[in-house]
Amino acid sequence: MEPRFNMFDSPTAAKLAKRFYNTALLLEQSTLPKILRELVQLRASQINGCGLCIDMHTKEAAAAGETPVRLNLVAAWRESTVFTEAEQAALALAEEGTRLADASPGVSDET
Repeated sequence: MEPRFNMFDSPTAAKLAKRFYNTALLLEQSTLPKILRELVQLRASQINGCGLCIDMHTKEAAAAGETPVRLNLVAAWRESTVFTEAEQAALALAEEGTRLADASPGVSDET
C-alpha cells in the first residue's frame, strides 16, 4: 500500500503536520489522563480515516494500560457501557469537534 502523500516531501503536508503536532501538544498539556487523551485522539483518527493515526493511538493507549475491549469499542462508544460519563463527554467533544468539516453545527451546548 502506498501513502496518499509523503508528509516529508510536501510543503503543504508539512504545514498540516505542524497543525496536528500543535493539537497533540495541546492535548498532552491538558489535565486529561493519558489513556483518555489517546482514546479521544483515536476517535478523531477513526472519523478522519487516518490509518497511521489509528494505529499509533491504539498502540499508545494499549501501552498506557487501556484494555482491548475498550479499544475495540471506541468507534461505538455511544452504544457501549464500558466508558464512564466523563469519558463519554470527552469522546462526544472529540467527535463533534472533528465533524466540523462535515457541515456539522459544531460542538453542541449540551456537550
